[in-house]
Amino acid sequence: MTTTPGPAFKIGATAELLAHPDRFASRHLGPNRTEIQEMLQVLGYDSLAALVNAAVPPSIRLGRPLQLPEAQGEAAALTNLRAMARGNRVFRSYLGMGFSDCITPPVIQRNVLENPGWYTQYTPYQAEVAQGRLEALLTFQTMVCDLTGMAISNASLLDEATAAAEAMTMCYGLKGSEGRNVFLIASSCHPANIEVVRTRARPLGIEVKVQHPAALQLNPQVFGVLIQYPATDGSVADQSTLVDEVHAAGALVVVAADLLSLLLLRPPSDFGADVVVGNTQRFGVPLGYGGPHAAFFATRDSFKRHMPGRLVGVSKDARGRPALRLSLQTREQHIRREKATSNICTAQALLANMAAMYAVYHGPQGLKAIAQRVHLMAKLLANGLRRLGYEVSPQPYFDTVRVATGSKPAADLVAAAEAQGINLRLFDPHAITIALDETTSATDVADLWQVFNAGRPAAFTVQEVVAEAAATDVVPSSLARTSSFLTHPVFNRYHSETEMLRFLRRLESRDLSLTTSMIPLGSCTMKLNGTAEMMPVSWPEFAKLHPFAPTSQAQGYLALFKQLEEWLAEITGYAAVSLQSNAGSQGEYAGLLVIRAYQESVGEGHRNVCLIPQSAHGTNPASAVMAGLHVVAVACDQNGNIDLEDLRKKASAHQRDLAALMVTYPSTHGVFEESIRDICSVVHDAGGQVYMDGANMNAQVGLCRPGDIGADVCHLNLHKTFCIPHGGGGPGMGPIGVAAHLAPFLPGHPLIKTGGKSRTGPVAASPWGSASILPISWVYIATMGPQLIDATQVAILNANYIARRLDSYFPVLYRGHGNLVAHECILDLRRFKSVTVEDVAKRLMDYGFHAPTISWPVPGTMMVEPTESESKAELDRFCDALIAIHAEMAAVEAGQVDPTNNLLKNAPHPAEAVCGDKWEHPYSREQAAYPLPYLREHKFWPAVARIDNVFGDRNLVCSCAGMEAYS
Repeated sequence: MTTTPGPAFKIGATAELLAHPDRFASRHLGPNRTEIQEMLQVLGYDSLAALVNAAVPPSIRLGRPLQLPEAQGEAAALTNLRAMARGNRVFRSYLGMGFSDCITPPVIQRNVLENPGWYTQYTPYQAEVAQGRLEALLTFQTMVCDLTGMAISNASLLDEATAAAEAMTMCYGLKGSEGRNVFLIASSCHPANIEVVRTRARPLGIEVKVQHPAALQLNPQVFGVLIQYPATDGSVADQSTLVDEVHAAGALVVVAADLLSLLLLRPPSDFGADVVVGNTQRFGVPLGYGGPHAAFFATRDSFKRHMPGRLVGVSKDARGRPALRLSLQTREQHIRREKATSNICTAQALLANMAAMYAVYHGPQGLKAIAQRVHLMAKLLANGLRRLGYEVSPQPYFDTVRVATGSKPAADLVAAAEAQGINLRLFDPHAITIALDETTSATDVADLWQVFNAGRPAAFTVQEVVAEAAATDVVPSSLARTSSFLTHPVFNRYHSETEMLRFLRRLESRDLSLTTSMIPLGSCTMKLNGTAEMMPVSWPEFAKLHPFAPTSQAQGYLALFKQLEEWLAEITGYAAVSLQSNAGSQGEYAGLLVIRAYQESVGEGHRNVCLIPQSAHGTNPASAVMAGLHVVAVACDQNGNIDLEDLRKKASAHQRDLAALMVTYPSTHGVFEESIRDICSVVHDAGGQVYMDGANMNAQVGLCRPGDIGADVCHLNLHKTFCIPHGGGGPGMGPIGVAAHLAPFLPGHPLIKTGGKSRTGPVAASPWGSASILPISWVYIATMGPQLIDATQVAILNANYIARRLDSYFPVLYRGHGNLVAHECILDLRRFKSVTVEDVAKRLMDYGFHAPTISWPVPGTMMVEPTESESKAELDRFCDALIAIHAEMAAVEAGQVDPTNNLLKNAPHPAEAVCGDKWEHPYSREQAAYPLPYLREHKFWPAVARIDNVFGDRNLVCSCAGMEAYS
């Protein structure tokens, strides 16, 4: 198909003859050539190029093909990626620092991690069609609460270091009003935790002091303290006295805990922790060179309205049955905006589900047995090392042994271990730490002894030492756990693979995913996550690397990062790219920090005003505040565009202090604003920088580039535009591209050299964020090549086709250049008085669809984004559903049906209601369940009736105990 104006991009004749006919682009794009022409005919255009020329302002067009390698076939791309992956050498890593190898039960790997029924769901904002995943996340919360002993837990955060930083800001929000602005970090914390907290504290004016845990300098300025349990060197100490001293000083205590250790050690709640954070990675989630992994955040019940992240709670549906939903959303950033204390808009739902299912599968006794075996291996290692003449730390430990090397330089032993395919942590010039894990065997321990025995096998065997180790009690009774945990039936029922498989399938069946139908959420780009793109995530060369392994062992990853950064730079028009941010909101934050660091470097650190249009994503103002900026709103005109005169007025008024403008392009209203270059010029003329929110990059790729338009920095949602799946609410990736003058300030990391020459602090625990899912985007770009522009054009075509078909029923609120929309459209439902947009969202479930984005950015509207991956047949099915619903709405508005007891007000209709003996509605069961013929071929049944949100918030229950009615 013809895809771009300017010089035609043609594959050479020889290459065309040799190329495999089965191109990935034909699999990724939903409509075929015939369907594309049919849709173009409806819109009145002869070609895709003509449509795009009308929709996209010529002033921003790229005018040349993307300079990317030719598209590879799926098989060829996977072969090439496999060759790249061989550059990664998987050593046995005993590096610890919050990351441990583990065993992913195959039943969980195949049926959750590798199952599109789990990884293609959207965030559970429409809870009636997300009950299975919500139950899994509720199980995660219960697991965390049980093991930490805390009253309430959220449904996961991005990583442990980010969770620690979130805990600091929550404590600051609770105590900062008392004039306190000092946060103490025990020097025994993991390095990444320390540095990410420092990054977060700096723009907020919080003073961070790292001190020895035995010599914390508590004073009236201290609002919180972070401690590691067990410490980064593996030692376990009774924290009761320290916590009492912190509380006596009026401050709060945050504990970063190893969840597996809490099966044997006293939970932090026992010694008075206020917040407990950590990582659930070792609960069956692969290392993946740093992610994605689900962090946890647990706290006191009294802090629940201050806790960041998502919270799953138990409510009831219209029939009085228990039903799950996201609770207390009024505390979240998309509601509170610049008043939010966190910009977290995502979680690590897929990985949290894996960790929860790991606990379900093993149960309390199985988990305890795993923890006991890990602990035994550590004791076995320690006892053998003592026999070899080494001094092992006398302090209690769980899985990590600290070894003093005496006269031998520790670095020499680390090098000797690496020569044998083993990674040890150089703790200091004369000490090594060895962190064991679930995968450690007796043979591994013997190999470690050999490293410390000058390469010779030890003179004793494992069998000779194991009884001695088993009898060694290194954890005193005062530190041993005595409380029960995981007593709920869900953790004690599904231990055979047959039962576990059925449990997972039952949960999956209660969720609507892309395996069922399109998910047309505006600004969220729920496109195809191709199987070929997903397969490499499970390859051991990518999945089993420790994030802090020497980079000499990760050359395959480094090659992938380099190519991906170059490709993304070409696509966006930037000089450099950082892959570290593992969420879109984190990319916003990182981009603003880079801007601020640059401005400080040129003597303009006083700039602290951020202009943000009123239509912006809720994360924008929250991120700006976190970056230490003062938010000033910019008005939008009646067409939904940024009001250029108001922008000029605000830029002039704040010229001395203007730091940045945050702008989304195409706009949140779904149009290409024609004044975007003028907008950038206004900000630049006032001395500010332009930050572009890349949430809508799916409408730009190959057509225009943020760097060319005038934006200085832009984040990309790889989980949207570049095919990383949403995973039911996470994972995500939000790398940033920057102009040349900002490149030196890209974020670094304390353990692995990355970032710019004048790098800012890390924003994530791992140097390259959630590295193991980056192959997904690599495969997408490699298999599409310059044809990425086809995806963009078809996305614009599909959106305009829906807009045209539905405009006479639900007027399209905003249109841009050529009277067209971009890749999404906003449908106006505000003229209906008796039926709400929420009624329509719930009724769509009866038609087998997830609702579009409702009441945002304009109340009473629906924002629809079909993406390029949906066929014309699916688009028509969706339009037919909304047209049928329009007739139902009209009947209500005309008074032809009961105003309260009707198809819309009672929607959705679960099977239990339709098939029950009792039916008290003036319409038929068939009208409720099968309003259109296609539903007889395949019907997705909502698991529950409409959920009572208010009841759930007033009667908050956030653990499995509230689910007993399901038993």
